[in-house]
Amino acid sequence: MTPSTPRPSKAQRKSEAREQARSVVEERERREQRASFLIKWGVVAAVVAILVIIGLIVAGNIRNQVPDAGPAPAHGNEYGGITLTSTTELAPTTVETVDVAALPEEAPSPADPPPGVAASGADEPVQVVAYVDVNCVHCANFERTHAEQIQTWLDEGTITFEYRNVAYLDPNSQTEYSSRGAAALACVADTSPRAYWDFSAGLFNNFENGELSDAELADMAATAGAGNISTCLEENTFRPWVKFGTQAAETYGVGGTPTVFVDGEEVPDAVSEFATVTQEKIDAKS
Repeated sequence: MTPSTPRPSKAQRKSEAREQARSVVEERERREQRASFLIKWGVVAAVVAILVIIGLIVAGNIRNQVPDAGPAPAHGNEYGGITLTSTTELAPTTVETVDVAALPEEAPSPADPPPGVAASGADEPVQVVAYVDVNCVHCANFERTHAEQIQTWLDEGTITFEYRNVAYLDPNSQTEYSSRGAAALACVADTSPRAYWDFSAGLFNNFENGELSDAELADMAATAGAGNISTCLEENTFRPWVKFGTQAAETYGVGGTPTVFVDGEEVPDAVSEFATVTQEKIDAKS
């Protein structure tokens, strides 16, 4: 026969009750501490998120405060373009400043090509004007497809090639890469025109690798032989120039990039038809 378990004494029962009560209190305190911890970190996370949002808004506002007027780079024309007469030479200009306020509110005739786009004279090289964006995949395809042929024509003297670099795709970039890339090109044109073609080609060849920081843009420019453009980039020297060129393109009805004109006529499909159209224009002058 199994001996019966002795009944706890009154003192033991009181001790057990006190222990249970203490355990309940301790568990409640632990829960309260965890809840307090989570609340505190939740508040911290919310504050951090708010600060990040505010930072992005402030940064965006700062970027949007690019002045409407500013200096034009050496070799920059009144249309916001830079013209190559060979792969090592840029056409001279006398433009010193640009101002968005000088542009009309709308084009006098939307059907006409933008200003400065016209047929060349009988004894002049074929004029090519290209609206491009360094962050545009179709522009990169255009460059990749035609760069070698463009280089040949330039060095033969059969064409001039004017780049009007615009920043249509800034809304798709957290760093406004289109504007920064176009400004970097202006920096190079201003101080190292011989390096412009190589730097421009490098930018478009880099497209698949993604956006470049200002430091990387400066490194690429230096590799192309342009010297140090870091200060030009840091001071946003030619951001007003880019703003002007972009607004001019929009004003005169350039709807996208690449938009390419050959001797005053727009090429319907620049990527596939540019070489054929241009060669026909060159042959017509022979």
